[in-house]
Amino acid sequence: MIRRIFLWLLALAVLAAAAVAVWGPGFVERRLNPVTMPEAGWPVSPQAEALHQRLVIGDWHSDALLWDRDLLRRAGRGHVDIPRLVEGNVALQVFATVTKSPRGQNYSRNSAEAPDNITPLFIGQLRPLSSWFSVKERALVQAAALRRAAEEAPEELMLIRSAEDLQTLLEARQNGARTVGALLGTEGGHPLEGNIANLQVLYGAGFRLVGLTHFFDNELGGSLHGTGGEGLTDFGREVVEQMMARRMIVDLAHAGPQVVRDVLAIPGSRPILSHTGIHGHCATPRNLPDDLVQAIAEKGGVIGIGFWADVNCGKTPADIAASIKAAIALVGEDAVSLGSDYDGSVDAPFDVAHLAALTQALMDAGLTEQQIAKVMGGNMMRYLAQNL
Repeated sequence: MIRRIFLWLLALAVLAAAAVAVWGPGFVERRLNPVTMPEAGWPVSPQAEALHQRLVIGDWHSDALLWDRDLLRRAGRGHVDIPRLVEGNVALQVFATVTKSPRGQNYSRNSAEAPDNITPLFIGQLRPLSSWFSVKERALVQAAALRRAAEEAPEELMLIRSAEDLQTLLEARQNGARTVGALLGTEGGHPLEGNIANLQVLYGAGFRLVGLTHFFDNELGGSLHGTGGEGLTDFGREVVEQMMARRMIVDLAHAGPQVVRDVLAIPGSRPILSHTGIHGHCATPRNLPDDLVQAIAEKGGVIGIGFWADVNCGKTPADIAASIKAAIALVGEDAVSLGSDYDGSVDAPFDVAHLAALTQALMDAGLTEQQIAKVMGGNMMRYLAQNL
């Protein structure tokens, strides 16, 4: 009898786990990645649509790999998949891997010791067992998913590992291909697990961009949202120098002010700020001080403007356009690009299929066609051609 009760309870537990796997992650994603577009959509004129289709568009940051969706299939939730990238005329998307996120995450102060949000998400999604309790394996599992998608549909998705790959992609698109390029990054350097040898592991898996920190301090240095305010550690400096030797992109999104200063002080460094707003325009602790944003641009980096309300102080395409205008006023039109943070547990006024709404908003804001072309992707492509 006891054995029968045990087996019955075990069966219930298995069914409950299966229900979480099937329904739970999708429910969580719908709640955390809402689209605030009105039911009728944002109006886009024929002139804006025509301009949008002529643009070479790139975006520095999407967390779509976190959600264990088949990127080759159109999803009914979230912001990004390959069909919607094609519809939005996006040439290049950076896919970042999220591997750890503290419970109670906020923009002001987070402990590295706080319970982790990603562990239950990976278990609920039934990701490989090796990734349940290893941040490095979580990064590698997400990288493998992107690689499999590119292998399954090479005419739809191409992994970009070098400037030569990027040139091949852009030439193909000029000749009519609709292939989307995917550049792999990681949100925070903690998947290195404090071991410099793991940088080569990530590089071999296709990673070409590393954000040094995320919402907590790690082995590389202090987070903008951490507890200590430390600068770049000796390990962090070694990572940056080896990344530069490999022509990997150093991303200072979420980095604390002293880490930013320390990276900029390294000779030859040319970091980016992948997804942010402009503090002087929207005074939130998520946005770096303006002088540091200017310093990144002065070293030859580019600034990716995010799409979510917290960094723009508003929820419309016009609010994103206003942040882009503020960024141009601060750092110049050659240093501003897109950094949506799509699928990053943030809201967005449109998914990527409806990105033309931003082109319309930039036209309405008075930007010239040349400025729009630079912001929507030209600056990103130039930077990568020079640094990847």
